[in-house]
Amino acid sequence: MKLTDSQIISLLGGINEVASLCKVSIPAVHHWKTRGIPALQLMFLGALLEKKSHGLITRKDLFPNSWHLVWPELAE
Repeated sequence: MKLTDSQIISLLGGINEVASLCKVSIPAVHHWKTRGIPALQLMFLGALLEKKSHGLITRKDLFPNSWHLVWPELAE
């Protein structure tokens, strides 16, 4: 399943919630809705996104070429 960055932010609780989680400004997250969520922030949010989507969006889906480097425990 592929979601837009805007849909990901909505699924995680909206701009204010994501800004709070990532310790960034609300305008920064608003900017991400159109310009894309930075990779490091998406890595940080990956497990929560997997949980909130009930496994429909996985960290392996988000990072198909590098998930094993960040989350080697998922290979088990």
